[in-house]
Amino acid sequence: MPPLLAAVIVFGTSAAVLVLEIIAGRLLAPHVGVTLETYTGIIGTVLAGIALGAWLGGRAADRIDPRRLPGPLLIAGGALALATIPLIELLAGLRVRADPVGIVMFAAVAILPPAAVLSAVSPSVVKLQLHDLGETGAVVGRLSALGTAGAIVGTFLTGFVLVAAIPSRPIVLLLGAMLIVAGLALAVTIGRQARLPVTVVAVATLLLGTGWTLAAAEPCERESAYFCVRVVEDPARDTGRTLYLDTLRHAYVDLADPTHLEFSYTQSIGDVVDAQAPAGAPIAALHLGGGGFSVPRYVAATRPGSFNRALELDQVVVEVAREELGVAAGPELEIAVGDARLLIAAEASGRYDLVVGDAFGGLAVPWHLATTELAREVARVLAAGGVYVANVIDYPPLGFARAELATLRSVFTHVAVLAPPSRLRGTDGGNLILVASDAPIPVDAILAAVRARGDTDELLADPTGVAAFIGDAQVLTDDFAPVDQLLTTR
Repeated sequence: MPPLLAAVIVFGTSAAVLVLEIIAGRLLAPHVGVTLETYTGIIGTVLAGIALGAWLGGRAADRIDPRRLPGPLLIAGGALALATIPLIELLAGLRVRADPVGIVMFAAVAILPPAAVLSAVSPSVVKLQLHDLGETGAVVGRLSALGTAGAIVGTFLTGFVLVAAIPSRPIVLLLGAMLIVAGLALAVTIGRQARLPVTVVAVATLLLGTGWTLAAAEPCERESAYFCVRVVEDPARDTGRTLYLDTLRHAYVDLADPTHLEFSYTQSIGDVVDAQAPAGAPIAALHLGGGGFSVPRYVAATRPGSFNRALELDQVVVEVAREELGVAAGPELEIAVGDARLLIAAEASGRYDLVVGDAFGGLAVPWHLATTELAREVARVLAAGGVYVANVIDYPPLGFARAELATLRSVFTHVAVLAPPSRLRGTDGGNLILVASDAPIPVDAILAAVRARGDTDELLADPTGVAAFIGDAQVLTDDFAPVDQLLTTR
């Protein structure tokens, strides 16, 4: 095998494995969410596939003419790449749990096989380059470096370019087709395998794999670099729309009534908004996370003349909100696209009466939006008497919720938690609304708003009760914020 061809094969197969690894995060997201556990499961499983493939590929290269291996392995790798999407949808139909075991199961069934088969190519190529045992180190080192370079290029190309420009399915289809075509070319040239049978097998594999992939259910209406986005109409309310990001309902919007807050947690945030200033008085509010923009719309409708600024990570979510959820930027609502942690640093000090934290990746608040460093930024942009209200999700023993309240207490003079009584006792889980301020929290006004809409939520605000709720929970910092590990799911 010519050295240049060997280099291209090793570089290309390594790149292909990393393309699949990066794209797997998007393929799994509609079913298991986007968390540290998701990427941990994918990376660990792909590494296992690489190790398995290298080991078995090396054994095969010692037992079979190595010239006959690369072509069929590339064809098989392409076929398995095409099978990733239908296999993921098959597991999703079996309702595999979105926990670490379920994530690894998804990755092991769908991503490990093509990673292993493609990683089996390099040992045969290495053996074909070993003409002189005196140059073994140079040959192995060169091809190993090329494989690593291919992995780097595949990572950067996918993460920085492809995912932002092309939906996941076309990426997988293109990759599978390229591998099958390359495998066919190698099989009939270097491998000298019978042209007609190999061609028939390759074409049939390509057609069947492509058809199976295209036939698999499409879980997304729109796919972004971060989320699988879809909007569902409410059959019980003509103007009701629910925004889904990956596996979760993220927002509900009534196109005709911006004061309608469907979800209980948004109603609780609305209670804090209502208590923040005299009824109808305009306020300035900063929103960390936009989603369906239901809270900014509520502030604008109930407090005319208010100023809202929403920091939303995903441009596609903003586009969907404008096109399908009736959100329009204007004097009362500015939308900035980017990471809220980065954007808040550019906000003027003391500008806002209210900051709303409602950003999620799956069930978890992104860890860098849950630390003391972020809380200090929130405190900096709040005006005197301003309030920070944050939505979190947790389940018994409420490890994350308690840690986040401890974190806010380390920055703000007064903190409170608003939730159903059973949730405050730690006997059930769901949304909890955390409130923080350097001024006394308007407990009576918040509870009056809660009771006015017939709810029984309680506001735990007295220092003794807050301390008991927090217990020995740790304060989260940029240096140590194991949010995904603290969060308990059902």
